[in-house]
Amino acid sequence: MTLDPVYIVLGACVGFVVGLTGVGGGSLMTPALVLLFGIHPATAVGTDLLYAATTKSFGSLVHGLRRNVAWRVVGLLALGSVPAAALTLLGLSQLGPHSGLMTKTITCALGITLLITAVSLVFRRALMAVRRITPDRSGERNAALTLLTGIVIGILVSISSVGAGAIGVSALLLLYPSYSASRIVGTDIAHAVPLTLVAGLGHWMTGSVDLSMLASLTSGSVPAIVLGSYIAPRLPEIGLRYLLALVLAVAGGKLVAA
Repeated sequence: MTLDPVYIVLGACVGFVVGLTGVGGGSLMTPALVLLFGIHPATAVGTDLLYAATTKSFGSLVHGLRRNVAWRVVGLLALGSVPAAALTLLGLSQLGPHSGLMTKTITCALGITLLITAVSLVFRRALMAVRRITPDRSGERNAALTLLTGIVIGILVSISSVGAGAIGVSALLLLYPSYSASRIVGTDIAHAVPLTLVAGLGHWMTGSVDLSMLASLTSGSVPAIVLGSYIAPRLPEIGLRYLLALVLAVAGGKLVAA
């Protein structure tokens, strides 16, 4: 297994953005692999999922040690997302990992999810305003909504590798308005670890993971995520967020039109 410097740089760039904004892992990595490097969509998604499981494990550990993770919410999300991902992967395996229908399904789902992610980034401030006037929901209703959120994210992530970041955070902002932003992000990252691991292993079992590419991407991303996390408080996050939304919207439009 050899490390490719091009993929190391790509992993570092994406990891740095994730460290700065908390989003952009799957949203940037998968379309970059597909649109810039010509990687087959199934291989791009499968490799990115295991890449996300590896890198987000570090983030989950840090947030856990800082008590920024609501483990009950993580459990509810995973209760919905992990079975949903497994069932979705079972359905996709029937199509054949590199069939024309599989390629079209992944490409279209990826494009739509990127557009949704871009919208969620643009309206993040509006969501923050809404959550300040939204009363806390407690009991079975909120648990059911959290479970449903997990199911939707599980389906999106297993098909496109996108959704566990920006979409997950946006949903949690509305469901748990009393939580701090750091607790929302920590909870979302902790939930992404088992989900991306299960989904990534599912793609690996169908032969849709490039282990050499995975090693290169990960070796570049881990130090870059740490660096981005340290720099984040010193940069204007809103400008970077709008730029990221624009890039995702363009990439999503190209994938949907493909």
